[in-house]
Amino acid sequence: MRLIKGADIYSSEGEKLGTLERVIIDPKTKEVTHLVIGKGLLFTTNKVVAMDMVNPQIEENITLLSPKQRLEDFQDFEDAHYVNLNEEDYPERDVEASYWYPPTNLAWWRTDMYVAPPSMPIFVRKTKQNIPEGTIAVEEGAKVMSRDDKHVGNVEQVIVDPQDNRVTHFVISEGILFKEQKLIPVIWISTIDEQEIHLSVHADLLDRLPAYPATS
Repeated sequence: MRLIKGADIYSSEGEKLGTLERVIIDPKTKEVTHLVIGKGLLFTTNKVVAMDMVNPQIEENITLLSPKQRLEDFQDFEDAHYVNLNEEDYPERDVEASYWYPPTNLAWWRTDMYVAPPSMPIFVRKTKQNIPEGTIAVEEGAKVMSRDDKHVGNVEQVIVDPQDNRVTHFVISEGILFKEQKLIPVIWISTIDEQEIHLSVHADLLDRLPAYPATS
């Protein structure tokens, strides 16, 4: 299936729902995880639809497995929750691509089933006690490296969801590359060890992130 900006998207009943606006990709695998349906006659806002809702047996167009009325339940696309990629990073050359950039008040593992990104390890704040099996510790002061092996900063703050104590984001300090703090979602972590965190995104993308805390 070729994903082209402006391509028609149909419901399982064969009714046109809108056109393809952009795609959302997984920064680790570079695979398309979601489609954004552009607003039009049916919807007043752009809608985000998971790729597993696309019928894989129909190759000539983009057809969803859901009827039209189910689309009202999909989450609205909000620009502030996504970061646009450079054209050379697009997995599909004919359509814009973005990474999901979840806000601090939206834990990624509890979002709507249609917009949640691929499953990830459980990240916890590192303590002196042994951490539970299957978790990965995020430690303040750890060195943070981008996908292109640039030292983009050190972990200055760890943001934890108070409901279950999972780490959702961490703040990297300002330094040589950046003149302000940056807020990084844990879903952008590629690997982690005692001293270093390696990200699945390049340094130039981090440069385009807003300063943290956000200034008005």
